[in-house]
Amino acid sequence: MIWDSEVKEIILSTNSRQIGVLPNHAPIATAVDIGLLRIRRNGQWLTVALMGGLARISNNEITILGNDAEISTDIDPQEAKQTLEIAEANLSRDEGNRQAIESNLALKRAST
Repeated sequence: MIWDSEVKEIILSTNSRQIGVLPNHAPIATAVDIGLLRIRRNGQWLTVALMGGLARISNNEITILGNDAEISTDIDPQEAKQTLEIAEANLSRDEGNRQAIESNLALKRAST
């Protein structure tokens, strides 16, 4: 668990678009895409790199089951830059559909 608290607003990336969640949001269940999860609490935003998963919104509660997540303040910028460079290099040299798909996902994770 990376977060369990009341918040004012959440913005998350789904497979079709970004959605904002405010109090009294309609109940939904959705796939969550690799991307940023933004949490607003007490006028400040917390950003989380979320590596996909599922989200369920119901009765003013949101539950996100993520494949992996990391709070932005815990990310080492230098290490993230190196990971991105490696992913870009792998993508440019990969051949074949499966390798290209895996490299695209790795690049998307590294970019996030």
